[in-house]
Amino acid sequence: MDERQFSPATDRNRQPILEVLQRVLPPDGMILEIASGTGQHSVFFAPHFPAQIWLPSDLNPRNLSSILAWQSREPADNLLPPITLNASASTWPVETTEFQIAAIVNINMIHISPWSVCLGLLAGANRVLPSGGVLYLYGPFKQGGQHTALSNAAFDQSLQLQNPTWGVRDLDEVIAVAQTKQLKLIEVAPMPANNLSVIFHKI
Repeated sequence: MDERQFSPATDRNRQPILEVLQRVLPPDGMILEIASGTGQHSVFFAPHFPAQIWLPSDLNPRNLSSILAWQSREPADNLLPPITLNASASTWPVETTEFQIAAIVNINMIHISPWSVCLGLLAGANRVLPSGGVLYLYGPFKQGGQHTALSNAAFDQSLQLQNPTWGVRDLDEVIAVAQTKQLKLIEVAPMPANNLSVIFHKI
């Protein structure tokens, strides 16, 4: 039985995201991917970063099975098996091991989870990243309290109909919380389909 899940959006966005990651990620160390989803991103990204170790993670057991299934089909020497990680938890598994995290990559999570998960992600990044470590976020965001496209406004409405705790986040609010967690905004890069890449450095 093939447990691989497939997201068409992942195939569409992976190359533009890769081009940003190649520019902003540290040259070595461990890259922790939080909310790895289907696992398609991790098997695509890891071979492009041979000097780094790529560690996927997720909370959903079905996603964890999919990540492992993708890895069995497309293995890479620097790609580790996924770990179970709840971004909103007060302690992450990587904090109780010898893992040294150089960067965190988080793609399309904070709008399909409660705000508390975004808060947990930023708090966790503060705990695990070294000075100069990178936090990379990707997804749709409001800017100045306003949607950047009509499609994003419609998407936001559909998310909140599915779950009232979900929704497209205001980038200004994310940045404000990040600053309290010693995360300095470095860059906001426009991406295809009205998404943004948002890059922070740990102070």
